[in-house]
Amino acid sequence: MPNGLEIAKAAIDDFKKIQDYMIIAKEENATRTYEKLKDEYLSLKAILQVAGVNLTDIDKIKE
Repeated sequence: MPNGLEIAKAAIDDFKKIQDYMIIAKEENATRTYEKLKDEYLSLKAILQVAGVNLTDIDKIKE
């Protein structure tokens, strides 16, 4: 069973990956894809904030 650190690392990795996909979707003007990714981004961001992760340096989107 994963511990808290492993769970936080997985969430941070997912957060970074989603941001990369959002940047690509925005560049390609894929608005529907961007909005779907944004939903996932906001969920992950909320989880990480509750977990006390400082997002200042890893949040590229700033939404």
